[in-house]
This record gives sequence, C-alpha cells and structure tokens, in this order.
Amino acid sequence: MNIREDRIIIFDTTLRDGEQSPGATLNIDEKLVIAKQLARLGVDVIEAGFAFASPGDFAAVSKIAQTVGTLDGPVICSLARARHDDIKAAAEAIKPAAKGRIHTFIATSDIHLEYKLKKTRSEVLAVAEEMVSFAKSFTNDVEFSPEDAGRSDPQFLYEVLEKVINAGATTVNIPDTVGYTTPSEFGALIKGIKENVPNIDKAIISVHGHNDLGLAVANFLEAVKNGARQLECTINGIGERAGNAALEELVMALHVRRQYFNPFFGRPSDSEAPLTNIDTHQIYKTSRLVSSLTGMLVQPNKAIVGANAFAHESGIHQDGVLKNKLTYEIMDAQLIGLTQNQIVLGKHSGRNAVRTRLKELGYELSETDLNRAFVRFKEVADKKKEITDWDLEALVNDEIQQAADLFKLELVQVSCGDHARPTATITLRNPDGQELTDAAIGTGPVDAIYKAINRVANVPNQLIEFSVQSVTAGIDALGEVTIRLQHEGRVFSGHAANTDIIVASAQAYVNALNRLYAFNQQQQKISPQLAS
Repeated sequence: MNIREDRIIIFDTTLRDGEQSPGATLNIDEKLVIAKQLARLGVDVIEAGFAFASPGDFAAVSKIAQTVGTLDGPVICSLARARHDDIKAAAEAIKPAAKGRIHTFIATSDIHLEYKLKKTRSEVLAVAEEMVSFAKSFTNDVEFSPEDAGRSDPQFLYEVLEKVINAGATTVNIPDTVGYTTPSEFGALIKGIKENVPNIDKAIISVHGHNDLGLAVANFLEAVKNGARQLECTINGIGERAGNAALEELVMALHVRRQYFNPFFGRPSDSEAPLTNIDTHQIYKTSRLVSSLTGMLVQPNKAIVGANAFAHESGIHQDGVLKNKLTYEIMDAQLIGLTQNQIVLGKHSGRNAVRTRLKELGYELSETDLNRAFVRFKEVADKKKEITDWDLEALVNDEIQQAADLFKLELVQVSCGDHARPTATITLRNPDGQELTDAAIGTGPVDAIYKAINRVANVPNQLIEFSVQSVTAGIDALGEVTIRLQHEGRVFSGHAANTDIIVASAQAYVNALNRLYAFNQQQQKISPQLAS
C-alpha cells in the first residue's frame, strides 16, 4: 500500500458517528443524499455506517457503496466490532464499492477492559490480531481502532498496534473516545507511536476525537504535526455527546495556515499545494444540507459555517472591512461557497430555472423530488416576492428530509390573543388513512397545536426542544422550525420551513412523530459502543 505522507486524508464519519447524535437518525434516502454531497466535497473516505447494527444500516451502507463508491469516488467504509458477525456484515455491505474498507475496533484502556469488556490485556491482544486478520480476508483495506486509546497504557497500545499491523491493518486509528486529552498530550501520544511501534511505516496513522472539552480540532492539528495523516471528522462537528472534530474547521485551518503546516509535510513553507483534497467551495452547502436533514441547527457563532462567521456589527470592524477585508477576515466567504449576491427567483420562474439553480447549488433531484420541491416553491413564491438561494435550499431540504407520511397534517387553525385562550384545531390523517379532527387549549398557539396533535396521534412522547430560525431577513421570511421529541431515552427530530411559523411548527411536530412511529415499527439498533 502507498502510505501517504504528503497530504491529509479526510475520513468523514458524519453518517456513522454523526448519526449517533441524539435525534439525528437518518433514513436510507437521506444518507444517500448526504453521501453524494460528501463525494462532491471531495472526502477521501466515507464511513457509511455500522452494517451489523440493523437491516436499515446494512442497506444504507450497501446502497452508498453501490451508488457513490465508484472507481473515482471515495472509499466506502463500514464500522465493525472485533467480532466475526460484525466483520462479515461489513464485508458484505461494502462489496458493491470499487474501494471498500472494514473498520474494526476493540477497547484497550484498562477501565474499558475491566468494566465493559471484562477481558485481560492478553485476551484483547489476541482478539485484535485475529479479527484484523479475518477482515483482511475480505479486503486489503483494513482499519483498526484501539478504542479509548487516549486513556490506554502507551506500552500496551504500542504492542497492540504492532500486532494488528502485522495482521494486515493498513490504517491504525488513535481515538480520543471521551475527549479527555489535551493537545500536547495527544501530540505526544502520536509521536510515541511513531517512535515505538517498529512497523508503523507500514500503516497510516489516523486520529478520531470527541469534543467534550472543546479541544478536538486543536488535538487533531497537534497530531498532524507529529505524524498523523488521516483525520476522522464530521460535518458541523456533530456526533455523540459534544460531537466530533469538525471537518470544516480542520480543512480551513490547514488551508488558511498552510505556511505554518507545510514544513511538517516536508514542503517549503511557501508551497501553495493544498494539504487536503477537499473542494472548499462545497463546504457551506454541505453544512446546510447536514443541518437540515439531521435537524441539528448550526449555532450562529460556529467557526467557518455559522451565520455570524463573516458578519461584522462593530463600527470599527465594519470600517476596516470596507477598506480592506484582510483587516478583520482571514478567509474569503466565497472560498467556502458563500456568494455575495444571492440569485433571486420569483413566482414567474419556471421549473427549468429552479432545476438549474438547484443543480448549481449541488442538488441532483429525481423528477419526483423536483416536482414536490417545485410545488412548494410556487406556494411560497405566491406569498414572497423574492426567493433567494437560502430560501430555495430551505424548501428543498424540507422536502427531501421529510419522514414518510404515516401521519399527515391536513388542516391546522389557531385562535389566540392577549385576552383569549389559545385554541388550536387540527385534522390529521393517520397511518390507516382515517381523517381525525380534534381541538385543544394551550399556553400558546404552538402548545395548543401540539396538544391537539397528541390527542389524535396517541403516540407517547416528550417535547424537549423547540427552535425557530429565520432563513432570510424581512417580514415575509421563511421560518425554519426544528423540534426534538424524546421517547424511552431516544430522541427524534422534526423539521419544516414555511412563511407561516404556526404551520411550520405543526409540520415539524408531525414530521418528528412520523420518525418516532416508524422507529417503533422496527427492531431497535445495536449500538457500536456495546461490549465486543
């Protein structure tokens, strides 16, 4: 295998670790939409899921392998615990891909060995070696992760890595599973591996890290300086607990500070050659797509892709930027795909104009999806004089990400005021096709709607989050509503966009109920964090 030392390999795990964010569960079609955009973004490896977890996960990995895993496309990877059944499922799921990878793991920290695996070090060593060898019988591209490496005994870690490389691992991934280490510690860990694992030159050193202390990106950049050449990250930094290292932050840090990082790759400091294969102009639209489909909003002050990332309110800052952008901006907004002038469509725009603009924005829609999106476009265009790119993205993402219409909202009507009791009437079509109508009184119009819907749907849940965001400025702006429902410890998100916030709130709630109801019809997934 050709071990890359001259650039960084971007390993995207949005569809696997990112999907483990509470409420971020995606269906097969949604995963495929994201996978196609990740390929356009230029990621080197897509970890498409955990094939053994459920039939749905297996089907998603297989579909992505078949559709996106072309010869000139990214490597398609499936996660697998260090178990025969897991590895067999992963191998079968990635089979359609031109380039497939099995990523197997087992914990190596003493706390995980004692309390989770209940195994000795020698037992873990034997399992790791055997399972990597087994995975190698299916593909030449095998990645191994010693889970909780950041809290593992370095000497034992070196021994495990040497064994798995000899067994056929071509990438060894060093996870800071609980986001515990600091940059200097993580850099030293990678340096120690480079210096103490005799056969480390036969494998790529990768890193995976969580953001529990807000240090994931800093840890990764320190790892790069010490020899790591693959970064495992997610769009918008989504993932379990506080999330993962954010792809967009890592890529832009390496791009903007190229002169600083070049020497660590043996390059002249003034080299203009990119350090990753990422097409940075695709970053913003990828961020928006993932945010919309997962229902996880990007905080305004989020680095690179947040709404305020290129905004200036201070008079001093505004004056400086007007004179020269470099006074307060270290990167150009257009570099990540933001445009200064949003193309405006209106109610007289035709289907072809909408299709063309969507294609320019990175959306490849089927005729069915395009028809649905165009109907929504016309509905909004009758209420709004101008529809910008942001509005169009919100409408299309809203249509693409909707759960199956198990429950369908047919009517919503509210009555409220400062001297009236908020009352809502709704008509809902249930999965059996029956139209049911009910009314309820609440503390506000949205509360009344949700109470009425719950009475009709009769699907137990707890509302834990309700958020409204304006897509564009102005009184006629589209409002995006995102909600999260909890049931038996699991979280389900719903999302909708409409010029009427009340209608969007009802649609988002029904969307979340559909996800919850559909999940209850399926077998519960096996978590990859369970003991091997």
